[in-house]
Amino acid sequence: MATLLTPDDLRRVLVECAGETDGTDLSGDFLDLRFETIGYDSLALMETAARLEGRYGVSIPDDVAGRIDTPRELLDLVNGALAEAA
Repeated sequence: MATLLTPDDLRRVLVECAGETDGTDLSGDFLDLRFETIGYDSLALMETAARLEGRYGVSIPDDVAGRIDTPRELLDLVNGALAEAA
């Protein structure tokens, strides 16, 4: 069975992809916060989707990634794809 993406794993990837943006706050319970409220822009989200595709072998089309509003939605999307592949 494939290893599922944990919230801590997702936090690490999000921090990696946010770059040097001082406004990005992923401390505490970030899963249900909208990406724009944590200072995470759409380019960083696309980079995150690409990294998750590479690390976990899932497909996240650009149009799907563009509609994701919260980290929880991204976590659920990746874990759903991993569960289907198992």
